[in-house]
Amino acid sequence: IIYKSTILERQRYMKQAILWLLAAVLSVDSILRFFRTSLNLGSFLMYCITAGVWIYALFNRQIDRFCSHGFGRILKYGFFAGCAVFACMIVFLFVNGAKDTATGKEKALIVLGAGVRGTRITALLAQRLDAAVEYHCANPEALIVVSGGQGPGEDIPEAEAMAQYLMEKGVPEEKILLETESSSTRENFEFSRELLAEHGISAETPIAYVTNGFHSYRAGCYARNAGFENVSSVSAPTSTGVWLQCYLREVLAVFYLWAFAH
Repeated sequence: IIYKSTILERQRYMKQAILWLLAAVLSVDSILRFFRTSLNLGSFLMYCITAGVWIYALFNRQIDRFCSHGFGRILKYGFFAGCAVFACMIVFLFVNGAKDTATGKEKALIVLGAGVRGTRITALLAQRLDAAVEYHCANPEALIVVSGGQGPGEDIPEAEAMAQYLMEKGVPEEKILLETESSSTRENFEFSRELLAEHGISAETPIAYVTNGFHSYRAGCYARNAGFENVSSVSAPTSTGVWLQCYLREVLAVFYLWAFAH
């Protein structure tokens, strides 16, 4: 009995030490995130996770007792089921965005906006634009649509900042079309379709879009909803520091798409 008690105490000590360590790491991450990224749904979810770990670290014995029977046990199983669903969705989105489907023979490439700070390109947007530059080198005849309007904290439309970035990387100005009115992924494709039609590229013409891997699935859905019939993807990488928050936010966005956007 004494031996079993000692083992249980060691397990509790290890559990508490792991919880404190995880809470400390997440706290440092949250502080860095606060200064490096703007507040959005993804960063808010990361702050909530940090707060949840702290609460469990402080009150894990009381919480474990509550969750050991009755309604508490139902809540515990529901929580783990929700975590499993989120994990499966993250894997699904990661696999979907892991490779390009573009052939390099498309007539146009749509680069989806991802926010600017003032006039400065954000890291996520730079990754999309760098992927667009790489595509341009392989298919220099394709038109490039930079799509994004002007939102809060932005001194110019995203499309203008994106076009300037591409030209600095060597993309000819005459190959760039600016779509400066959109404020969502859905509008990115709807307004880009209209702009391409003005330049003789119909919805049946093969086109590709560029976005980060986590966003690739939902972007493809909106592209098809906008009427594009022959659309493929070019996936840009996602920075490690914002990887989890981007995928967490995207899971909720996909659920919204499935529930309301079809």
